[in-house]
Amino acid sequence: MLGQTLREQEGEAAFALIERIRQTAVRFHRDRDAQAKLELESVLNRLDDEAAISVVRAFSFFSLLSNIAEDQHHNRRRRAHQLAGSPPQEGSAARALGRAREAGIGGGRLVQFFERAFVSPVLTAHPTEVQRKSILDCQMEIARLLTWRDRVTLTAEELRDNEEALGRVILTLWQTRILRPVRLAVSDEIENGLAFFRCTFLRELPRLHAEIEDLVAAHLAQPGYRLPAVLRIGTWIGGDRDGNRFVTPEIMLRALERQFALALDFYLAEVRQLGVELSMARRLVAVSPELERLAEGSPDRSEHRRDELYRRALIGIHSRLAATSRGLGSHPAQPEAPAGAPRYRDCSEFLDDLDVVIDSLARHGAERIARGRARHLRRAAEIFGFHLAPLDMRQHSGMHEQVVREFAACAGSAPDYAALAETEKNRWLLAEISSPRPLRSPHLEYSPESERELKMLDAAADIHRRYGAEALPNYVISNTGALSDVLEVALLLKEAGLLRAGGEPRLDINIVPLFETIGDLRACGTIMDELLALPLYRRLLASRGNMQEVMLGYSDSNKDGGFLTSNWELYKAEAELARLFARHGVELRLFHGRGGTVGRGGGPSYQAILARPPGSVAGRIRITEQGEVIASKYSDPEIGRRNLETLIAATLEATLLGQEESERARGVYHPVMDDLSRDAHRAYRGLVYETPGFAQFFGAATPIAEIAELRIGSRPTSRRKSRRIEDLRA
Repeated sequence: MLGQTLREQEGEAAFALIERIRQTAVRFHRDRDAQAKLELESVLNRLDDEAAISVVRAFSFFSLLSNIAEDQHHNRRRRAHQLAGSPPQEGSAARALGRAREAGIGGGRLVQFFERAFVSPVLTAHPTEVQRKSILDCQMEIARLLTWRDRVTLTAEELRDNEEALGRVILTLWQTRILRPVRLAVSDEIENGLAFFRCTFLRELPRLHAEIEDLVAAHLAQPGYRLPAVLRIGTWIGGDRDGNRFVTPEIMLRALERQFALALDFYLAEVRQLGVELSMARRLVAVSPELERLAEGSPDRSEHRRDELYRRALIGIHSRLAATSRGLGSHPAQPEAPAGAPRYRDCSEFLDDLDVVIDSLARHGAERIARGRARHLRRAAEIFGFHLAPLDMRQHSGMHEQVVREFAACAGSAPDYAALAETEKNRWLLAEISSPRPLRSPHLEYSPESERELKMLDAAADIHRRYGAEALPNYVISNTGALSDVLEVALLLKEAGLLRAGGEPRLDINIVPLFETIGDLRACGTIMDELLALPLYRRLLASRGNMQEVMLGYSDSNKDGGFLTSNWELYKAEAELARLFARHGVELRLFHGRGGTVGRGGGPSYQAILARPPGSVAGRIRITEQGEVIASKYSDPEIGRRNLETLIAATLEATLLGQEESERARGVYHPVMDDLSRDAHRAYRGLVYETPGFAQFFGAATPIAEIAELRIGSRPTSRRKSRRIEDLRA
């Protein structure tokens, strides 16, 4: 079909050229034909710009369509595996539960695991995503048409219609530009991220939870078992301002507004459809007193539905959701419900109303109905709330130091804060965090950079008031290299009203240090030991459930020390943190900042989680999903559900089935890895950072300058205006 489109749009000569290039490339690559290499070079070198663009577009779309076909093939194989009654596949929840049974894991330990489990892929808008949403929409439509073709026996007319529809989408692809004419804005990245909630997350996460809930109930022989919401989708899009000046307070608020609007629109549509389905009449079936009260409180007064209490109750719920949406500045996409219902104060009230409906159905002969749309809607509300996805804030530690330095200078309490020794900095910071007196003054003028940071924190406090603390729960500190980097953020949070000291200290946001360089990874144990030894911080941590998250950077540690040293130092850091936190009696949650490529920590998530050191997973893990990885994993709903399932399966296996590393293994293998890492680190640093002229060579030998000109992300290629490798984004 792509070839036919090429003939129609570009002509026979262009098609023949592209086909000749394809066949010659196959001869060169597959058959190792040396003559084909020369022919290929000759043809490509003679192309003018217009012909070159046609060739590039043809092979780009060829690869795109091949990937769609491969995804469909994976789905087909998985279905065939299930239809044949074969044993569960590796990475599935069923296989993980089977392994737990084989290992003698009792029901109590399994229930305990799920009660504390927390698995969260976090979407990040790193500037490696080339694909436009217009291309993604076409990709999803092609996948839908292929799925229908694969699973339904079509008549000749239906098959013809399907092929015509496929041809139309492929033609649309060809007539759609691949790249953007202007650089992507953060608001565009927000919308691109939301597309995956529409196509995959909002529906597939509830279904996956239902599937695992049924598996665990059967495993425990407890039909009424209720699985907690163990899988949550997080996001950095709109909150990550490390090196991205386009992330502003307005943008961060915009991100939450759009997330809120999408969540409410989804709930409104589902409640409305549920009302269409639940047509039970009171004269035919009883209802619970709670449902009766819910129906009586509904603004619906239609005589046609007088005895249809479920519909009346759901119209009331719909009306309250619409009022909630309007109350927070969003306009529901669904038709207006009768006015007069009060808005929900938070999502827990919405969940309570859904529980009334589900409980009444289950108690009056309609449990099968309760396990359908109502069950999935209730689970969606539990997972996504009204905020859709928790948004993380992130900023570089150097920026925090600049703001604190200005605070100290303006207040006169530490005029030369930057010159203080680390111990003196920490003493001053702890005193200011404990003091009820604010450092920030509305009567003083700060630098534009500091004012921008302070406004971001004010926006965070506003988001907590409008959408709840769960909408913005984490503050990530890039390039954490000392204890003061953490305490500076604590002080800034105090100035924004998000940390309160005094007799009962309270912290409203998790402070998450991010250790990125090789030196920082080696020092992270010492820094966290110092932090957890502070009585004030431990009291603040108690207000957060005695849980501390630590983020580890894969991309920058690779850039800093090379592939082997990065992976080995990450492994050692995780093992040390697990031992350290156990000694302090604090729960550790590791956040893995993995990229898509192997050089950025990428690779199969299932194997990556199982490869973590013993005790470092402990049922709780967050992992970044960056750039193009998001589309490859989650644009197809079935592929997306499978990827999410592997995260839960791997976390279960790493937690319950992970083997303790023996002293003998540590004694034999760790010294070997230390030697290899030392040699690899010396070689890598010697080439990249110590060879005169390497940065200039890198710029000339790679297409980094051309990549920097591509409009594929809102962030600049370097953190600073320099050509140094240290400043180049990983």
